[in-house]
Amino acid sequence: MLRLDIELHRGAFARRVRLESEARVVALVGPSGSGKTTVLNAIAGLVRPRSGRIEIDGRCLFDGARRIDVPAHRRRVGYVFQDARLFPHLDVRGNLRYGRHGGQAQARFGFDAVVELLGIGHLLARRTRNLSGGEAQRVAIGRALLSQPALLLFDEPLTALDQARREELIPYLQRVRDEVRLPMIYVSHHPDEVRRIADDVHALD
Repeated sequence: MLRLDIELHRGAFARRVRLESEARVVALVGPSGSGKTTVLNAIAGLVRPRSGRIEIDGRCLFDGARRIDVPAHRRRVGYVFQDARLFPHLDVRGNLRYGRHGGQAQARFGFDAVVELLGIGHLLARRTRNLSGGEAQRVAIGRALLSQPALLLFDEPLTALDQARREELIPYLQRVRDEVRLPMIYVSHHPDEVRRIADDVHALD
């Protein structure tokens, strides 16, 4: 369950966003400048709302009236950005291991299982400069999963890819949706992409 009722201010930008959904994959759509990424950043704890409340599966992440503001590193949010943001000085294995948090003995998402899920076993020794856009995004998704999140955020993860790479990555996103079974919030400009991934769609005008 996602419950969101927040007032956002960023410079001259201001808006209130109210959203409630029981869907496991919620898509946010709308034109550029409507606040989609700002909403994700507020959920992740990277932007502080002016007021309101953010609740995910009964966990309150922010409540302005009660002065609750869980720090970003304690929100258990995995974030996949438009660009993969991999570390160029590390190979794929190093990038994945960088994402690991906490006691791995009780980890929900193990290293080998994530590598198999995303089909990146043959990439582990590669440097990130030698990855295609789709491969880099699969590694970024793996790194997010290995942080042991309770929620996944996707900010237009296919935008920087050409059509062929987009079609290559969508089945992996569907596998994450179907096999990982975490709540996900997915931002996109593309109706076909949203239709193939999301259960519930909310438009920001």
